[in-house]
Amino acid sequence: MQEVVSRGRNRAALALLGPAFVASVAYVDPGNFATNFAGGAEHGYELVWVIVMANLMAVLVQYLTSKAGLSTGLSLPELCRRRYGRRVNALLWIQAEVVAMATDLAEFVGAAVGLNLVFHMPLLVAGLVTAVVAFAILALQQRGYRWFERAIVALLALVGAGFVYLFFTAGTQDYGKLAGGLIPHIGGGDTLSLTVGIIGATVMPHVVYLHSALQTDRISATSEQERRTLLSYNRWDCIIGLGLAGLVNLAMLCIAAALFDKPGLTDVSDLGPVHDHLATMVGGGAALAFGVALIASGLSSSSVGTYAGQVVMAGFMNWRIPLFARRALTMLPALAIIALSVDATKALIYSQVVLSFGVPFALIPLLLITRDRRTMTDMVNRRLTTAAMLVVTAIITGLNVYLIYSSFTWST
Repeated sequence: MQEVVSRGRNRAALALLGPAFVASVAYVDPGNFATNFAGGAEHGYELVWVIVMANLMAVLVQYLTSKAGLSTGLSLPELCRRRYGRRVNALLWIQAEVVAMATDLAEFVGAAVGLNLVFHMPLLVAGLVTAVVAFAILALQQRGYRWFERAIVALLALVGAGFVYLFFTAGTQDYGKLAGGLIPHIGGGDTLSLTVGIIGATVMPHVVYLHSALQTDRISATSEQERRTLLSYNRWDCIIGLGLAGLVNLAMLCIAAALFDKPGLTDVSDLGPVHDHLATMVGGGAALAFGVALIASGLSSSSVGTYAGQVVMAGFMNWRIPLFARRALTMLPALAIIALSVDATKALIYSQVVLSFGVPFALIPLLLITRDRRTMTDMVNRRLTTAAMLVVTAIITGLNVYLIYSSFTWST
């Protein structure tokens, strides 16, 4: 760890860039692909405002969790361990482990489906290849956090490049309707359920935990002024990293609106049919870009999810196991799903339902900790920030409860 003065302002800024980009991977994971394409295909540009609002919520949540790590030098799970009793922390740890497995399921299956679409690999073989590549990415951590972050950012850049290409080749965008979609409104049909799906799955609990840990032991400050400087750099890291993820999500919805918002097109929320429709309507290059983006998304988010699981276990329970053993354990359910030939899209949907259970367990402690002056000292939330976070927590928690209820209702 080095101080701000020894690095200089520019180098300090660069040293703090990266954690939000790693966290942003969770906002463009394979689960987002299905939701965004379904929204654009079924309702055109009507849900643009939902993407924008969801992204603004994400920036606030990730900024607060990263600020907690920057202020205290501890991850959010470690702060919970200090603040709450052992039974509460055991409960928080158990639910976080279940969420970690659900996260890994969605991302692992997504990468395998991408490999299947691009290289025509059998899904089980694609799953095993995904496991090998994920192990290789995690091995970079042994060379320092920067190597891991660079690998994740490179994969994220592939996702972004794929959708930039698709955005400009998928046909003429209706920018008038796009601008009109910024006005909040709920239409008919399943607009409400899609709105709930997009916003309710905005915050991934595992990256709320992880982002705070990524801020510890990076660069130290020797005065309150330097702490404020680091906080300012951190704020821009969150705005840029999460902002770019929001643009990728917006591009997904706009591509689907331009291509698939037409009579007769069905199943455009399934990853396979989306790939096939792109090949037919735009060309092989578009389908390849989609497949590569899906692979990059699955690989990066799966590696990030495993890293987050390590942070959760060490933070809540002060237990540590080798990272590769953890990778092997968390990927077993995903490999089992693939081996049993379970429908990949349904697996993604059900994993999002499980993730919904974990949202309140991450957001409520975050809100309570970041408003506590004894813990946060000079970086404690302002009243307006606390009020905004309270509203965001209530909205996201309420929508996730609705998502869980709807899922059980639909299944019956």
